[in-house]
Amino acid sequence: MAGEENFKEELRSQDASRNLNQHKVAGHPHSRSLEMLLRRFRAVHTKQDDKFANLLDAVGEFGTFQQRLVALTFIPSIMSAFFMFADHFVFTAQKPYCNTSWILAVGPHLSEAEQLNLTIPQAPNGSFLTCLMYLPVPWNLDSIIQFGLNDTDTCQDGWIYPDAKKRSLINEFDLVCGMETKKDTAQIMFMAGLLIGSLIFGLITDKMGRYPAILLSLLGLIIFGFGTAFVNSFHLYLFFRFGISQSVVGYAISSISLATEWLVGEHRAHAIILEHCFFAVGAMLLTGIAYSLPHWRLLFLVGGILVIPLISYIWILPESPRWLMMKGKVKEAKQVLCYAASVNKKTIPSNLLDELQLPRKKVTRASVLDFCKNRQLCKVTLVMSCVWFTVSYTYFTLNLRMRELGVSVHFRHMVPSIMEVPARLCCIFLLQQIGRKWSLAVTLLQAIIWCLLLLFLPEGEDGLRLKWPRCPATELKSMTILVLTLGEFSLAATVTVFFLYTAELLPTVLRATGLGLVSLASVAGAILSLTIISQTPSLLPIFLCCVLAIVAFSLSSLLPETRDQPLSESLKHSSQISFQKDVALDSSSDGSFRNKVKDIKTKETSSDDMSEEAAKNVILNAQILRLDPYPVSNSALKQFNKEEANSQAP
Repeated sequence: MAGEENFKEELRSQDASRNLNQHKVAGHPHSRSLEMLLRRFRAVHTKQDDKFANLLDAVGEFGTFQQRLVALTFIPSIMSAFFMFADHFVFTAQKPYCNTSWILAVGPHLSEAEQLNLTIPQAPNGSFLTCLMYLPVPWNLDSIIQFGLNDTDTCQDGWIYPDAKKRSLINEFDLVCGMETKKDTAQIMFMAGLLIGSLIFGLITDKMGRYPAILLSLLGLIIFGFGTAFVNSFHLYLFFRFGISQSVVGYAISSISLATEWLVGEHRAHAIILEHCFFAVGAMLLTGIAYSLPHWRLLFLVGGILVIPLISYIWILPESPRWLMMKGKVKEAKQVLCYAASVNKKTIPSNLLDELQLPRKKVTRASVLDFCKNRQLCKVTLVMSCVWFTVSYTYFTLNLRMRELGVSVHFRHMVPSIMEVPARLCCIFLLQQIGRKWSLAVTLLQAIIWCLLLLFLPEGEDGLRLKWPRCPATELKSMTILVLTLGEFSLAATVTVFFLYTAELLPTVLRATGLGLVSLASVAGAILSLTIISQTPSLLPIFLCCVLAIVAFSLSSLLPETRDQPLSESLKHSSQISFQKDVALDSSSDGSFRNKVKDIKTKETSSDDMSEEAAKNVILNAQILRLDPYPVSNSALKQFNKEEANSQAP
């Protein structure tokens, strides 16, 4: 410390003109190396601040146990997407006609076309009316053919669907002729399930643990997913869809919490990204199966059979040791960690296990009210809610816009799902290069660009002809579909970064509850999108997408970076998070700083393989050199001394 103080005094005595001359070399090529060293220095402090980082390092950062844990999240993610989007394929449009089989009593040999011609009224253009029929009369067939029928009424004996190639909910429960609104009811019930499930499973995951919450959600997928294939009424179908939606959101919250707390560093990011990729695979699987199956019940039957093996998770799924410690269950936490180490063929040093002791307060207590009391926690929740609201609203708006263009339901799901996989994988590069905060900003910026382009493209098939009469309609339609698909591409990447970032920002004691509260904003965005599109011109929803995305982009700058930072365990730890910008990687670094770092790095090591202690010394000197060449303020010195004291504390 004495040598460092002398070095500071030397810095104070430097001439300002010398610093200005050196400032010209600010673009030194070693700046990239400095950033890498800073990142390694943060990783060192992460292990010092987070006792679980050392334990997980001893267990094996990404050994067989962690690989198996990540793999276990894939299958439920596939089935979650399967059941989540199933509604889009079971309401296949069908053209109905009134059931007029009464005429077969007097003309049993009539063909289907002759039957419709005699018993169904026709529109002026010659097409048959779908919701009207001629009332039966006590005549013989010759009289009916000769004089015709005149009295019409609504369908008396149900409907027939002569052109139907598949059995769907439309012709199963006759959702036609004024009953079409029941299709919207199914969507509302699914949204209500997401809303209630976000609250319930967020609380369950934090109160009871990640393990029981995942088991409950998987049990819901098995019961409600498989049971939907056997419903005998539309109201019962709505009830089962309500249960499925709760299970889907419950698994999303609990599985992300578990993966976040078992993995460290970039392994955590990769696991969540891969889980989302398999969610996209589930959407593709659903599209392919729905296209080939002739009956909607078979779709849920196949999905239910695929989800039944998830019962085995009762015996192979682990609990989160971080959550166990927060609840004061030290013995259980040690047992889980020792089991993980044995699977990885590692041995945890006894001194590390002895560090796992109960905190001063035996159990860390927290409640939903803490999201209002804790300032930083409240800020994180509000900002992330705004982002999730924007993403949900924009996604539904783009999807509905594509439907207005007459795109088939299979194309609307298959092509975006295929593109979502590379979109999510691109997040690996973004997160490694620019961190969580700016990755979220970049993906939101992409969404803004695509939404702005949509403002200048025609809306709907009629808009293609009216707004751009001289341009080929096919080319304009293809261009609009391409922009919509790229917009969904950006939103897929945003969702992946969002979940990872939010899970790292929230403390362990309220991580799942926070994810549940933020998910409420998603439902609100979806409901607003459906409401606005059905009641307002199509240009306004896209304009709101741009406005909301710009607001979310601006608010994301208020959040701190979480890469290479220890996870927050309690509310006290969360309140200490600073929302100031990270000046260590500031692009305004002066030339003298970079040149000094070059000299220091050359003296410290002559190879690329640098020890953690050497990296720490290099960055320590670099931080000193980063100080202003003019007399250093007392506050800066105090902050530096404080950081050094904390880093050297046992």
